[in-house]
Amino acid sequence: MESYFREHKGAVISTTFDKYCYVNVRHLPRFFDYSSELVYSKTERVKSVTDIKHPAIKNAMQMLDMHEIRLTYESDLPARSGLGTSSSFAVGMLNAFHALKGKYADKKRLADEAIYLERTLCQEAGGWQDQIAASFGGLNRIDFNSDGYEVSPVIISPERKKRLNENLVMFFTGFTRFSHEVQEANNSDKRDKTKQLNEMYALVDEAEKILTDKNSDIDEFGKLLDYTWRLKRQTGSAVSTNDIDMLYEKGLRAGALGGKLLGAGGGGFLIFYTRPENRESLKRAMEKLMYVPFEFENGGTRVIHYTPETYVLKE
Repeated sequence: MESYFREHKGAVISTTFDKYCYVNVRHLPRFFDYSSELVYSKTERVKSVTDIKHPAIKNAMQMLDMHEIRLTYESDLPARSGLGTSSSFAVGMLNAFHALKGKYADKKRLADEAIYLERTLCQEAGGWQDQIAASFGGLNRIDFNSDGYEVSPVIISPERKKRLNENLVMFFTGFTRFSHEVQEANNSDKRDKTKQLNEMYALVDEAEKILTDKNSDIDEFGKLLDYTWRLKRQTGSAVSTNDIDMLYEKGLRAGALGGKLLGAGGGGFLIFYTRPENRESLKRAMEKLMYVPFEFENGGTRVIHYTPETYVLKE
């Protein structure tokens, strides 16, 4: 959160995995009585960019001077799920816009533009880590300070990374909320959270050491997840709910060493760390929830198809 790291610095360990947002953008032929068509959970057909209802699309098109486009958006994951879908969409859309203009935008530029789009132009509360993760991809440590941020890959052997992946088990709770709504609710809670946030920041070094030191027991990472989740729950009343707390404790009783609710809180996806021998008992304990298998990925945003178009702006 910018309000914290500008003063105290900050850090997260972040990874991307194999669930994607797909953004297809091309220029709309001039046969229609509208100039742009936008297809997401709704369909908008507008004559002017200023008529667009979707705030991220509208502001991005104005920011990069885009006109007369057809944009379609699909996602492997539901919106409002705490897994960075809105930021992944923002990054993918900006990448597509630059490509349509025949320009290459590097990962740093895409992250910076997505942060500016969501946090400044759209004025949505939240952190910066999702936009950076979606841009860069992979398992990274992201450090924040008053000057901005720095991304450093977490160097870990393929075998150890595979074991970490296999020990993480994810479930969909079915509850969804917009991340910025959770953040706004937490920001309205006037309790001083600096002590908890300082401790969470300090634990990033410990988590990175567990992951990168081949002599460390990787199960300690699971226990650290439990500790940091309990800290995070103290930072705002909207972070968790009674139902989620009950599910979490049920997971621990089934053998999980730790876990957390992904994203800002309030619902979405629960992830647990468990030893292989307890994996099936954990899945049985969570049988009323949807199990979501996943694998880490390293690519971040990419253009998967590019066809140059000749486009001249209409006078």
